[in-house]
Amino acid sequence: MNLVRPLHGIPILIKNNIATDDKMETTAGSWALVGAKVPRDSTVAAKLRAAGAIILGKTNLSQWANWRSANSTNGWSAYGGQTTAAYYPLQDPSGSSSGSGVATSVGLALASLGSETDGSIVSPSSVNNLVGIKPTVGLVSRYLVIPISEHQDTVGPMARTVTDAAYLLQAIVGKDVNDNYTSAIPNIPDYLASLNYNSLRGARLGVPANIVAEYATNATAPEINAFNAAVKLMQAAGATIITTNLTAIESYSSGNESLVLETDFINDLATYLSELTYNPNEIHSLADLLNFTKSSPLEDYPDRDVSIWETALALGYNNTSPEAYAARQADAYLGGPAGLLGAVASYNLSAVVLPTSISSGYAAIVSAPIVTVPLGFYPADTPVVYNSRNTLVVSGPGTPFGLSFLGGLWTESTLISLAYAYEQRTHNRDRRQPYIIPNVEMGDVVTNSLGISL
Repeated sequence: MNLVRPLHGIPILIKNNIATDDKMETTAGSWALVGAKVPRDSTVAAKLRAAGAIILGKTNLSQWANWRSANSTNGWSAYGGQTTAAYYPLQDPSGSSSGSGVATSVGLALASLGSETDGSIVSPSSVNNLVGIKPTVGLVSRYLVIPISEHQDTVGPMARTVTDAAYLLQAIVGKDVNDNYTSAIPNIPDYLASLNYNSLRGARLGVPANIVAEYATNATAPEINAFNAAVKLMQAAGATIITTNLTAIESYSSGNESLVLETDFINDLATYLSELTYNPNEIHSLADLLNFTKSSPLEDYPDRDVSIWETALALGYNNTSPEAYAARQADAYLGGPAGLLGAVASYNLSAVVLPTSISSGYAAIVSAPIVTVPLGFYPADTPVVYNSRNTLVVSGPGTPFGLSFLGGLWTESTLISLAYAYEQRTHNRDRRQPYIIPNVEMGDVVTNSLGISL
């Protein structure tokens, strides 16, 4: 009998909204859930253990997966503090899977799990020089993962290579009776068999010219130039490049997505809280959470507001309402016939390619997958740009950015194959190292029960 499992002995970190039934806390970065207990491992954590992985710990995140404040910072949570990225001092790690991105980028584990509602895997992967896979919603169970939205949430890998990310994805996918979205999964392919150097040959890649043009400014010129060079490289490798337009771009910022997330969060958070076997602060609803956050000095309120929650509660309805249904239908059109899925179908595309900085929303609103890979770095003469609180560097000399492959539902194997072919031709990740790297090993800080350093 072969006792070696796919991730046998591999150290993995997971985002601190993925529940585990052990001594690790699952808090979403809030003191409201410190000490809370779940009935069992989340399905995705159980799958990691079954595959032989060693879950080293939980990574910090933007609190509540960036779904609390309009004036907070990426990588900050009340419970975990401020995470910064490693390619420039005080670099913004992006959100919300910030800790997963930074920890993987500097090698604290082979890879990490993040979660994404809109950008929270691919964006921190991009700025931390990583590969990130945001799966189709429903490919990976969300059971006992602290939610934002049942319609957009997904869990996925963040790794230093496409190969490592594919191994991790293979281990966590599959149907789960506790997450009815997984019942739609078709046959699961062998993602490792998709690692094909020649997959760009014959691929049909769409470039949404209107979106790229809107993003092009003097400040983003390094990304645009690197993106255009990547497109030419893929064309030289045998891909057919097709200029497309996502026709609903003018209507994209209509507010429908926010309404979907606000109304989902009211219901989905309550569902998660109802699963807790021990709830020390008696948080059972969004209203309870808002009251706790406002009254606890540990939560840094009012310096960091709770405006997202106040807006959601002020609606007076949840995701069962006609208004929420209408917003979901609008998104289905904007991301479907008038957006990503429509472009894929109309032009018979293998994938749509975009700079990762502007890729996530077009897939998020229709539950579609994205794979991002390292594309390049801002040059040495780049002016330093700070965030709105003037505390973190959003871009500066040497900060990374990525290239995204977006596709139709359940097309992860195609996207992985294309990303692998591009990665193997460029090895962009290796062109620059973090300015700071860990110099402490586990044995320097961990002792066994006898007090002997390991």
